[in-house]
Amino acid sequence: MKIGVMICGHGSRSQAAVDEFALLAEKLPALLPDDWETDYGYLEFANPVIRDGLDRLRAKGCDRIVAVPGMLFAAMHTKNDIPTVLNTYAKKHGVEISYGRELGVDPKMLAAAGDRVAEAVERANAENGEVPLEETCLVVIGRGASDPDANGNVAKVARMLWEGMGFGWGAVGYSGVTFPLVEPTLDHVARLGYRRVIVFPYFLFSGILIDRIYGFTDQVAAANPQIEFVKAGYLRDHPKVLETFAERVTEQLGDAVPPTCGTCKYRTQVLGFEAEVGAVQESHHHHVEGQGASAPGSNVADCALCDDFCTGACRLEMDAHDHHHHHHDHHQDHGVHHHHHHPEYPYAKHPLGPESARKAKS
Repeated sequence: MKIGVMICGHGSRSQAAVDEFALLAEKLPALLPDDWETDYGYLEFANPVIRDGLDRLRAKGCDRIVAVPGMLFAAMHTKNDIPTVLNTYAKKHGVEISYGRELGVDPKMLAAAGDRVAEAVERANAENGEVPLEETCLVVIGRGASDPDANGNVAKVARMLWEGMGFGWGAVGYSGVTFPLVEPTLDHVARLGYRRVIVFPYFLFSGILIDRIYGFTDQVAAANPQIEFVKAGYLRDHPKVLETFAERVTEQLGDAVPPTCGTCKYRTQVLGFEAEVGAVQESHHHHVEGQGASAPGSNVADCALCDDFCTGACRLEMDAHDHHHHHHDHHQDHGVHHHHHHPEYPYAKHPLGPESARKAKS
């Protein structure tokens, strides 16, 4: 049996993010058996799309394809969109495709994150003098989803870094969709009186959201000159991230395949999201598949709502035009009408969520 490995990325309008994902895909084969073929593709915006990667693996004679989501946490993309693409393909071409876990909360991922945070602390100590860790607050910023399971995992990562490294205080925020967003999180932290604040984006790749996190960090730092704000780097192709990816591939072929998504709102009643148990899980990404930088609203430079970085204000404008909510909040969705319904996120109007971007604008 010839085994093909398919890495399924989210895709981005940011060329840097797409390049960084490709770098990860190129480095992974070295950690896998020599006779396996590896390819990759994206769910939306960027090319190649997932289907293209699967075509290439089949052309190389693979009869068993092992797919993994190139994502940190399991939310809508990992749970609905990618499986839909894979299942449709498997049926159409009669090829066996299995699907693995997201990177998740894993000791290796925490080690990679710890390295990024430690690098930031060392750099700050070298530039501005030592500040005890007890007088430093660690802020971990995750992606943010309409899925409490994924959001809860960001909080778990934050706690394990805070406790594992001994920071004085820890806080967690999100770059979009849920609450608290970056700016309200940093505003609250600034009131705590810590001398130094480390802002760590728990992200794999650069892109609009990293710009947003660093942009709001600069804004809050300017308003609080008495506090030293330090930007930590994101995960990128840390060796431990690559090791985790390799494990997510190989564990699918073992005797006991780990189950996916234990506390998932689609499988079991999760507080506040009870209505979504058993919801039909389908992909809604065909409208932006492989569209690249020509898709509607894709150019941040043309957006009149923000000055130096994407604040997420476009999401509010989009919701004003669109009466049913969609869970995206990238620039590109500006003015795009979606014709499929998702359950409305119960806290869409929370003052520390996407609505906080209005305040930033005014």
